[in-house]
Formats: sequence, structure tokens, C-alpha cells
Amino acid sequence: MPRYLIERNFGRIDDEKMRGYSVESARILKDDMTGVAWVHSHVAIAPDGTIRTFCVYVAPDVDHLHEHADRLGGHEIEAIYEIGGDVAPSDFIA
Repeated sequence: MPRYLIERNFGRIDDEKMRGYSVESARILKDDMTGVAWVHSHVAIAPDGTIRTFCVYVAPDVDHLHEHADRLGGHEIEAIYEIGGDVAPSDFIA
């Protein structure tokens, strides 16, 4: 099944509200969206103070990711990329 990297913009929110979105996201996936899995996320603070996340998901297609985002609300998807592979420094250093 394909993996995707999703870049999201949550605007200027505090840690408590961000945690609420994370809990709700996990609940939606567990209760309502068979076949979609949240692998992990990186939470970043942009220079303008907005919260952005870079999340890896496994899903049958991009439509499922948009459906999840619509149910979650409170953010904008800036980009979705299908992941073609993974590399690490250990792959290149003997």
C-alpha cells in the first residue's frame, strides 16, 4: 500500500489545541477509516509562528487522506507527496 507525506498548516495554535487535533485524528482513523494508518509526524514551528506538520500515512489513495483531513478540520493541506523510498546515512557510509 502506498505511503504519503502530508504537509499541513494548523496556523497559530497552542500545544493543548494541537494535542486535541492529534487525539481526534487518531480516533477518526481507529473508528471510521479502515485501511488508513498514521505512521508518524514531525511538528514544526515556521518562522511566522504557525504550526506545520509533516506526517507519514499509509493509505490506498490520496482521496482517503483528503477525507481524513475534512473530518479532522482545523487545518489546511499544503501538499501531499507519495513516498518513493527511504534513505539514511548508514546506506552510504561503510
